[in-house]
Amino acid sequence: MTQTIAPRFRTLVLLLLAAACALLAGAGPASAHAALTGSDPQQGAVVDRAPAQVALTFSESVSVDDDSLRVLDPKGKRVDDGSPSGTGGTTYSVKLHTGLPDGTYTVTYQVVSADSHPVAGAYTFSVGAPSDTSVSASVQEAGGGFVGALYGFGRYVSYAGFAVLVGGAAFVLACWPRGSGVRVVQRVVVSGWLALTAATLMLLLLRGSYTGSGKAGDIVDLNLLGEVLQTKTGAALVSRLLLLAAAALFVAVLFGAYDKREDEEKRDLTFGLAVGGAVVASGLAATWAMSEHASVGLQAGLAMPADIVHLLAVATWFGGLTALLVALYRGPADTPVPAVAVRRFSRVAFGSVVALVVTGTYQSWRQLGSWTAFTETRYGQLLLVKIGLVAVLVGIAYLSRRWTAQLAGAASPGVVRQREQGEKHEKGQKGEKAEKERVGASSGRGNQKAKGSEKATGSGKAAASGKATGGSKGSGGAKGAGTGAKGTGAGAKAGGKGAGGGKGAGSANGSGGSQRAAQLARQRAAVDAARQKRQRDADPNRFGLRRSVLAEAGVAVVLLAVTTVLTQTEPGRTEQEAKATGASSATTPAPSTGAVTLDMPFDTGSQNGKGVVRVELDPARVGANEMHLYVERPDGTAFDLPEVKVALTQEAKDIGPLPVAPDHITTGHWSASGVQIPIGGDWEVSVTVRTSDIDQVTVSKNAQIG
Repeated sequence: MTQTIAPRFRTLVLLLLAAACALLAGAGPASAHAALTGSDPQQGAVVDRAPAQVALTFSESVSVDDDSLRVLDPKGKRVDDGSPSGTGGTTYSVKLHTGLPDGTYTVTYQVVSADSHPVAGAYTFSVGAPSDTSVSASVQEAGGGFVGALYGFGRYVSYAGFAVLVGGAAFVLACWPRGSGVRVVQRVVVSGWLALTAATLMLLLLRGSYTGSGKAGDIVDLNLLGEVLQTKTGAALVSRLLLLAAAALFVAVLFGAYDKREDEEKRDLTFGLAVGGAVVASGLAATWAMSEHASVGLQAGLAMPADIVHLLAVATWFGGLTALLVALYRGPADTPVPAVAVRRFSRVAFGSVVALVVTGTYQSWRQLGSWTAFTETRYGQLLLVKIGLVAVLVGIAYLSRRWTAQLAGAASPGVVRQREQGEKHEKGQKGEKAEKERVGASSGRGNQKAKGSEKATGSGKAAASGKATGGSKGSGGAKGAGTGAKGTGAGAKAGGKGAGGGKGAGSANGSGGSQRAAQLARQRAAVDAARQKRQRDADPNRFGLRRSVLAEAGVAVVLLAVTTVLTQTEPGRTEQEAKATGASSATTPAPSTGAVTLDMPFDTGSQNGKGVVRVELDPARVGANEMHLYVERPDGTAFDLPEVKVALTQEAKDIGPLPVAPDHITTGHWSASGVQIPIGGDWEVSVTVRTSDIDQVTVSKNAQIG
C-alpha cells in the first residue's frame, strides 16, 4: 500500500504546485492600490493658456522621486521644471516651463502607493487647440514583465515559508512535543525558515527594479538598493531579516535543548518557547501588516492588529497542516503521530478558523465598502473565490475530525500491539546479550588454559607442557596445537606455539560471534520497523486521515496562491472610487475661461457615506469669485448632506484658513458668491463633508489662482 500511495502523493503535490504557479502566472502585474482620482488640467481638457504647473490627486498618499511626474510636449521633449512635490493631502504637482506653445501635452506618472505597490499611467491635455503628438499616452504597466513575475513568486514563497515556519513550530509545541525529535518534522520547519529568508532577500534585491524601470539589470544596482532601504517597504524587509535571525535561535533550541529534555522538563521549557515564539511570529507578521493594505485607508490603527491576527491564524492552520501531513506520510514507523496530537491540532485549527472568519469579515468590509464590489471589481471576485476555497477547506477539515475521532477510538488495541511488539523486541535484545556473554566466556577460558601451557613450557618440562597443551580443549586452536606437539616430539617448542595459537584462535572466534550478533540485531530491527509500518499503513482510520489531510493541504496550496494574487490587486473600494471620479470628470463640461474645477472623492465610513464633491471656482482670480459645490453619489446621482463647509488656505504666505459658507440651492448643489481671494498663487481648497451627526471627513485639493 505504501508503494502505491507514494507515487500518488508526489503526483498530487506536483499538480497542486502547477495550479498555484498557473494562478501566479495569470495574476499579471500588481494593480494600482492608489488610483488617480483627479488632475489639473483634467484629462482631455483644452485650456486657453498654458498652466504654470500640473497637479495630480491620488486616492491615498504616494511616494515620488525626480522622474515620478513628467510632462512632454508634442515632440516628446520634457517641459516639466524641477522635482515633483506634495501640495497638501494626496495631491502632487510639478512646475512647467513658461511660455509653452499651443498643442497637446502628455502627462506621465509612476509613483509608489502607501501600501507598497507601483502605480503608473498617462493622459493628455491641450493648450489652445489639440494637435498631433509623437508621444504615446499608453505606458508600460508598473510591476510587470520578468521582474514583476519574479517579485510575485517571491511574495508567494515568503507567505508559504512564514506559514510553514510558524505553523510547524506551533504544531510541535502545542500538539506533539515528541515531534521535536522526528527528523522529517525538523526538516519541514527548517525548510520554512530557509524559504522565508531566501524570499525576503530576493524581494529586497528586486524591489528597486520592480517599482522603477522593471529592468533585470537594475536588480544588482547598489545605489538603487540604498534608496530602497530608505523606504517603508525596505525597512520592513530588513526588519524581517533581523527577526529571522531570532527565529533561527528559536528553531535551534526547539530541536536541540528542548528535544533532549525529559517530559517533565519539557513542560517548563514549553512556556518560555511559546512566549518567545509568539513574539517573533507576531513581529514577522507585522512586517507585512505595517507596509501593505492594512497600513493605509480607513481605521489603519485597528486594521494592522487585525491583519497580524489574520496572518498568524493562517500560518497556524496551514503550517500545522503541512507538518501533520509530512509526519503522517514520511514519519518513522517507531514514532507515529498519536491520535491525541491529531485531536489537539483539530482544536487549534478550529480556533484559527474562528479568528480567520472574524478578521477576514472586517478586512472584506474595509477593502470593499459595498456589496456590489463583490461582483463589479476584480478584488471582490477574487475574494469570492477565496471564500469558496475556505468553505471547501473547512468541509474537508470536518471529515478529518471524524477520522480523528475514529482513530482515537481504535487507539487502544494499537497500543496493546505496540506494547507486545516492544516486549518481543526487548526479549530478543536480552537473548543477543546472553549469547555475546557466552561466546566471550568461552574465549576467556581458552586463553587462560593457553597461558598455563606457556608457563609449563618455560620450566623445562616438555611432557607436562604437552599434556597441558593437549588438555586445553576450551578452544579449537589450543587442541590443534597440542596434537602437533605430540606428533613431532618437540614438546617445549610445540607447546609454546600451541599456546599462542590457542589464544589467537579464541579471540577470532569471539570477535566473529560479536559481529554476527550485531548483524542479526540490525536485520531484526529492520524487519520490525517494516512490519510496524505495514501495520500502521493498513489501519483504515489512519489511511482515511492521511487522505483527508492531503486534500486539505492541496486546497491550502491553491488558497495561498489566490491570497497572494489578492494582495497584489487594487481594493474594490479604491477601484469604485476611481470609476466614480472618472465618470464624473467625463460628464463635466470643460470649464469656462479661467475657471477651476476640483473633484474630490470622500468616504466618511458610514452607510451612504461615499461620494464625490466637485468645487467650481470662477474666474479663479484675485478678487471676488463665484463658487459652486456639487455632491454626487458613486453612481452619479445628486444627494444632500447635513452640512458642507469650505476653507481656503495659502501656506506659503501663511494666509487662512478663510472660511466659506455656501448656501443650499437644490439637491446636491450649494453656491457662494463674492468669495474674496486676496492674492494669487497656490491655494488649498478644503471641503468638510458631514453625512450624519457623528460621521464627517475633510478632503482637500490645491488650485492655482491667477
